Amino acid sequence: MPWDNKGSGGGGPWGGGNGGGGGQRPPDIEEMIRKSQDRVKEMIPGGGSFSAKGFIFIIGVVLLLWLASGFYRVQPNQQGVVLTFGKWTNTTEAGLHWHMPYPIETVMTPEVSTIHQISIGFRGAGSGGSNQGQTKSITTESLMLTGDQNIIDINLTVQWKIRDAGEFLFNIRDQEATVRIAAESAVREIVGRTLFDQAVSTGRDEIQIKVLFLLQELLDQYKAGVLITEIQLQSIQPPQAVIDAFDDVQRSLQDKDRARNEAEKYRNDAIPRARGDALRVVQAAEAYKESLENKATGEADRFLSVFREYKQNPEVTKRRMYIETMQKVLKNTDKVILGAEQGGVVPYLPLDQLRKNSQ
Repeated sequence: MPWDNKGSGGGGPWGGGNGGGGGQRPPDIEEMIRKSQDRVKEMIPGGGSFSAKGFIFIIGVVLLLWLASGFYRVQPNQQGVVLTFGKWTNTTEAGLHWHMPYPIETVMTPEVSTIHQISIGFRGAGSGGSNQGQTKSITTESLMLTGDQNIIDINLTVQWKIRDAGEFLFNIRDQEATVRIAAESAVREIVGRTLFDQAVSTGRDEIQIKVLFLLQELLDQYKAGVLITEIQLQSIQPPQAVIDAFDDVQRSLQDKDRARNEAEKYRNDAIPRARGDALRVVQAAEAYKESLENKATGEADRFLSVFREYKQNPEVTKRRMYIETMQKVLKNTDKVILGAEQGGVVPYLPLDQLRKNSQ
């Protein structure tokens, strides 16, 4: 060997051999290679000769190991994304699967059950120290125009997760930024269709629902593989610069509503009462009308009955009418009856006053 020392010293490049140096002999590389070849020959069928069967056996073992490397497991919170020569060709769910081994196919297993959250109109100011829990307003995102040309300040959060890992990884480039831009666009469109008073009062829930459906529709058009789970409106109010004036307007509107309610209350009380009084007057008039008609009918019937009696016996009827008339006339007058022997001379006596005193 090139490093064998043939001289009398017996030393090699590691210093000394059997003679005088006391060092160890270096490893014999050729001997190691020969022993390795002997072990490989023992493993190959056919003995020491490297036959065609041995070559096929080696190829089969290598092929089997290569095919076995194609098995992979997808966890319940993951999806398997199969790439064929770097191109996405299939998506698999949780479980044990097989794909063509590398370099033909490879697999990515991203998590799809994690809920992600983005903020529109504000950002967290910090996660520790004195700023923990504080937020910073982003006016370029939060200020929007309503349907009646008023400006409104909106803060909301969007919660989302991966629905299709293949679409999420390969159809959009910057996934979170895409979701943020689409969410802001959806909010602006819905707010642009909503009146200002409705947005800041009763339209909160309706805005959340409409934004969720519109945002999901946009992401489906992009084939982003994203599922929107919830839209939460954190605040919806006028811009800070005009909030005092807005509060004054709201107080005026409340006063207006209160005055209107009081007027409605008075109206609801006065109109039924007036209708009741009118009905009572109409009923009284109808009763008076019926009374007069009945009275007139009775008098007419009585006159006709008297007239019929008069036609049968005029003298008797005249006498009776005279007596009845005198009875009515003298019924309520003071009367003094004198005997016939007075000879027509009527002495003055206050008989009517004496009579009243005696009573």
